[in-house]
Amino acid sequence: MGFLSYIFLLFAFFCCTFQLAHSRSSPLSSKMTVLDVAASIQTTLNALSSESHTQALSQQDRSSSAASSLSLPLHSRISLGKPSHSDYKSLTLARLERDSARVRSLTNRLDLALQGIATSDLKPVDTGNGLELEEAKGFEGPVISGTSQGSGEYFSRVGIGKPPSPAYVVLDTGSDVSWVQCAPCAECYQQADPIFEPTSSDSFSPLSCENQRCKSLDDFECRNDTCLYEVAYGDGSYTVGDFVTETITIGGVSAKDIAIGCGHTNEGLFIGASGLLGLGGGSLSFPSQLNATSFSYCLVDRDSDSASTLDFNSPLHPNAVTAPLRRNPELDTFYYIGLTGLSVGGELLPIPESAFQIDDSGNGGIIIDSGTAVTRLQTDTYNALRDAFVKGTKDLTSTQGVALFDVCYDLSSKKSVEVPTVSFHFADGKVLPLPAKNYLIPIDSEGTFCFAFAPTPSSLSIIGNVQQQGTRVGFDIANSVVGFFPNQC
Repeated sequence: MGFLSYIFLLFAFFCCTFQLAHSRSSPLSSKMTVLDVAASIQTTLNALSSESHTQALSQQDRSSSAASSLSLPLHSRISLGKPSHSDYKSLTLARLERDSARVRSLTNRLDLALQGIATSDLKPVDTGNGLELEEAKGFEGPVISGTSQGSGEYFSRVGIGKPPSPAYVVLDTGSDVSWVQCAPCAECYQQADPIFEPTSSDSFSPLSCENQRCKSLDDFECRNDTCLYEVAYGDGSYTVGDFVTETITIGGVSAKDIAIGCGHTNEGLFIGASGLLGLGGGSLSFPSQLNATSFSYCLVDRDSDSASTLDFNSPLHPNAVTAPLRRNPELDTFYYIGLTGLSVGGELLPIPESAFQIDDSGNGGIIIDSGTAVTRLQTDTYNALRDAFVKGTKDLTSTQGVALFDVCYDLSSKKSVEVPTVSFHFADGKVLPLPAKNYLIPIDSEGTFCFAFAPTPSSLSIIGNVQQQGTRVGFDIANSVVGFFPNQC
């Protein structure tokens, strides 16, 4: 009997070990996951509390200063100060409105690139304040030569110039051009730090119109042989000024001769930031100018005032779930990812892999973006995902949809609930299961939760930052790989 018991225990051990080893590649690895409803609701209350977010932010900046030489603190938007909204639902609706503007500008930019619309094909649009932006024929809004910063939820602190002047900048993987507001201001919005003063920097140097970096801009002009840039966004935000080279200091290390915009006329939903750090894949992006072989970030919960880091030239974690990093020859800014499928509750959905691929004309594909909040999927793909999730949550009380969300639940009487696991699938059987809080999110403080995916009429799909929260996302540029390592903030 003792021998049989030993054999049984040995068999159970090997079965358990095999299951653990197989969990990263098996579509049946995790059918259900638990959402802590009470904790999520408490987070919404904390987001609107009267505690000083700014004080926590400054403490985190000091504590992060000793980080690695190519690492800098990363903060959520809420860290810059308590929201002005009276309740969490109004905060959520404002975020979703910004997010929709962001998505419109991303898809519009791709549409323009695919149609081959150049600056010479654009006509000016009067913004009503004396500044002429440009509009593509047949499009309603202003042309975007970048992507909408309006929904930017994550910031880092960098030094601009020599000696460095501290500045909060929005992190944006959907943009290439980095810029800050500069004195003298013809029109500047309110920011947390003093406006950067170029005359106080020994390393400030305007670029000539003949410089290749000036010619690499989507939209530039010349004035007295000085390069002028313009970046206009889909939500009506814009920045205009001199295109210059400056010293950028990150984590105590200075990068010289970085081309950035020195904006003298700026307007939009930039909320306290001094400007933007472009992390896209184009030649003018910050990683490209650093000649970085890789970079990674970990996005903390957007309602938290805790911090994480943005790291450059750091290797992917050996246990990261990896996927191919793809590029669109028509637009090199965006980071496309080799997604092969989606599963709900351990069941792979009947979605053709072509739904996630770029076609020969440059349409389609799915990008990963730090500035978009809610993941957008082609309508047929979204419908399949939504229907499978609804089927697996029949025991939950449904309620009316909110804004772009058409699947919502009343969880006000629950402390926690078990929901089907939503997973991303990649090549070679690799699987990234998402935590429940990354796809069932609170809309208010009363217990309304919604399924945080949305359809898009565009052929372009986007993995947003809600689904990335709490995961270190690494871009191995040299080897064309994206890596995901959960719980590394």
